Amino acid sequence: MNRGGVFVTGTDTGVGKTLVAAGLVRALQYKGVRVAAVKPVAAGCERTVEGLRNADAEQLRSLFNPPPPYGSVNPCALEAAAAPHLVAEEEGRTIPVADLAQHLRRLAGEYFTLVEGAGGWRVPLAPGLDVACLARESGLPVVLVVGIRLGCLNHAQLSAEAILRDGVALVGWIASEVEPDDPRSAAQIATLERLLPVPLVGRVGYMDRPDAESVASCLHPPEQWLPPFCEDPVSGEA
Repeated sequence: MNRGGVFVTGTDTGVGKTLVAAGLVRALQYKGVRVAAVKPVAAGCERTVEGLRNADAEQLRSLFNPPPPYGSVNPCALEAAAAPHLVAEEEGRTIPVADLAQHLRRLAGEYFTLVEGAGGWRVPLAPGLDVACLARESGLPVVLVVGIRLGCLNHAQLSAEAILRDGVALVGWIASEVEPDDPRSAAQIATLERLLPVPLVGRVGYMDRPDAESVASCLHPPEQWLPPFCEDPVSGEA
């Protein structure tokens, strides 16, 4: 039985996609859902004795006991912290979008799969292919993380329009308050609740030291996201 999942994209880089993905993993684990987490493409990896490792991917791995193999969580690791397609070109590689989508579909047949995209919806991955293509080929619906800051009203609406125009299901959005003491944060979120065509499913306030448990308490994944059966509360492995 296909357990499904969601593809987490953002209005930009640095809007809290990893924290939201980690929080969703925890929130779903607490509901007894068997979860997998994937960051298919990660640019900005450190060389280690075990190979390239990305801090965001490691954060997702840490949510499972035992942690899944690194390559299952981050099958495409790129060293430089820059646009993925540019780093791949510099390394003489091509990001295998079709293979990555197949990996996501396989996991989604066994687990409720949380996928963290790279940057925003239109980030290029390979010639003629971008994050939108990966999400569409994965077959998963999309959750949009909106970084609440100046410009977010425009960025959120354009992202939502692009997702829907690409024929992908947009099932919710999450407000990520990325700036401390923003006096207009609540007003911007209220405006987006009126403007966006899908429900707000979480509001993550600014945190000095965020962690998955704190973020999970801010998120409210709708019951219709969930598979028809659950296993092993606070567990799961990819």
